[in-house]
Amino acid sequence: MKEVVFLTTEQALDGFSLTGVRQMVATVEQAEQTLREILDDADVGVVAVEEPLAEMIGEAQLKEMTRRWPGVLVTLPTPGPVPHAEADALQRMVRRALGYHVRLDA
Repeated sequence: MKEVVFLTTEQALDGFSLTGVRQMVATVEQAEQTLREILDDADVGVVAVEEPLAEMIGEAQLKEMTRRWPGVLVTLPTPGPVPHAEADALQRMVRRALGYHVRLDA
């Protein structure tokens, strides 16, 4: 059975460590290298990356890194009140899946 790994900043350490899931912590500078290490692990099937780290890596680089990887990569929205964060996250997922930007109106 494949593992689920959460890649987060240190601010999310307490929340995920309490659940008992596998979590790796990285700074924005370490995000890309840490994600590469996770994707190289054959036991990993799902990776959830905290939004600030995913943004630092960049959408094009994320797409390239996961192009041949058979697992699923998802982005965790940043906790807290951010206007339109849900719509923005959904738009990014649609853009990543379809390859172009789709405007979503409420």
